[in-house]
Amino acid sequence: MQNGAKAAIGATVILVLAVGIRVGLIYRERNAPDNSVKAPAREVIPEDDLVFLKKKRPDSLKDIKDLAGTTVWVSAGGQLEYYPLVGHSAQYGKPAGTLLGAEPLLVKDAIEQVAPKAATFRIPGGDKQVLMVFTRPDAAGDTKEYAVPVGYRQAGQYTFYTDEILFYDDPHELYKHWGPEIWKAVDAHQVILGMNERQVQLALGQVSKSTSNTYGDRMVVFANLGKPMAVTFVKNKVTAFRADQGY
Repeated sequence: MQNGAKAAIGATVILVLAVGIRVGLIYRERNAPDNSVKAPAREVIPEDDLVFLKKKRPDSLKDIKDLAGTTVWVSAGGQLEYYPLVGHSAQYGKPAGTLLGAEPLLVKDAIEQVAPKAATFRIPGGDKQVLMVFTRPDAAGDTKEYAVPVGYRQAGQYTFYTDEILFYDDPHELYKHWGPEIWKAVDAHQVILGMNERQVQLALGQVSKSTSNTYGDRMVVFANLGKPMAVTFVKNKVTAFRADQGY
């Protein structure tokens, strides 16, 4: 009996030791530092940067004339003066206004014309400027035709800026992810808290100065058609804005 009891006790001890060793291994495994190789974090691309902006790459007067009958929208807001069209001639001496961001233009034609020096600040004059003729469908009751410089001809060669100054598709659709509140501000050419730099620039137009080159984390002064607005961005969101007082 003593031998049997000893054997039973020995078996129990071995079982306890085995269980203890197993528990110890599990504890060490669960509490050991994680040395596994982790996959690198995927870069998050801003939704705005995924928008496809169509390019036409025109290289002849015909290419601009071919836009007739289509609607384009202004991307370079607050930068381009437009002129009344009398007959087939732009009245450079009587600017009708400045094109605003996201404004629709119904293209009618394209013309060439010698430009005075005063009209070559944005678009060079060359031998002749190329002007796009258009109407303003969003301007209630305005059926007049206007012309805006979009390129120039020099020694028989054309240079155009339409891809840089126009949207060929409705930006309200291209950037519909902005939502109605942002678009209401853009279309009213106002700034509200939470807008990003692209949205504010479309709303207020040309940048006149900024505190740094760090896009989205800086103060930017927008020309805003002669009423400069200083806008502060943090993590590419408007956190403050005021009429520009210099800095």
